[in-house]
Amino acid sequence: MESKMGSEINTGRSSKGNHHALVCGASMGIGEAAAFALAKRGIALTILARTAKALEALVPLLKEAGAPAVHVLSADLDDLSATETLVRGHVEEHGPIDILVNNSGGPPFGPILDAGGRDFLEAFSRHVLASHLMVQICLPGMMAEGLGRIVNVVSSSVYEPIPGLGVSNTVRAAMAGWSKSVSRELPPGVTINNVLPGFTDTERLAELKSALARQRGVGEEVIEREWLAQIPEGRLARPEELGEFIAFLASPAAAYIRGQSIAIDGGKMHSI
Repeated sequence: MESKMGSEINTGRSSKGNHHALVCGASMGIGEAAAFALAKRGIALTILARTAKALEALVPLLKEAGAPAVHVLSADLDDLSATETLVRGHVEEHGPIDILVNNSGGPPFGPILDAGGRDFLEAFSRHVLASHLMVQICLPGMMAEGLGRIVNVVSSSVYEPIPGLGVSNTVRAAMAGWSKSVSRELPPGVTINNVLPGFTDTERLAELKSALARQRGVGEEVIEREWLAQIPEGRLARPEELGEFIAFLASPAAAYIRGQSIAIDGGKMHSI
């Protein structure tokens, strides 16, 4: 968010009078990059992930980057009841959330026909139900001001399923359908959009590369070469590129973008 946002929609509701963003899955990868992109724009942050130690290590760095305040919430999105209690209490203490970034770790790699019902239920809960819960918690504060931004980090598999990620493909599509439905019910000034990363240089992608290499009995460099051959830009995305786009969707410049699923994939997808 640029300084313009501070003058246009500064609600003075966080602990230091700045906009307040809740970034889920902020301890690494795209979530961490989004937190830094928002920090650079002077946004107060609440960063959420399972590992408190990793989050605490980010606090001084995010403040140095420009965040006027950084709060840490250690929560496991697989435990929705405990997460709800924690986040609601945090909002009551530190003020409503203006910007919500829904982001969590993807389901395990594997063929869809090998997946059991529990695999689907756990992934659906962690992504769709957790995101829905976060919106329900944050929306009243957004509605009170008539302004808010919800950004979901999903996957390019919404449009083109990725081989070997059957459960993930299924749940990501559900996220897109949920988000579009929500977009039709939100009041003016409160938007929701999906960011669809392609192959991005994160810990998650490294795990997928390793799993594919083991499955096929080849070196990881073979897998990466095959990936790069599919991407017209010829490289993996950098997490900070996704973080900057998330910050854009949270800005006044994106006020008329609503209910969209936007791929950041270096041109990998074949669909229009």
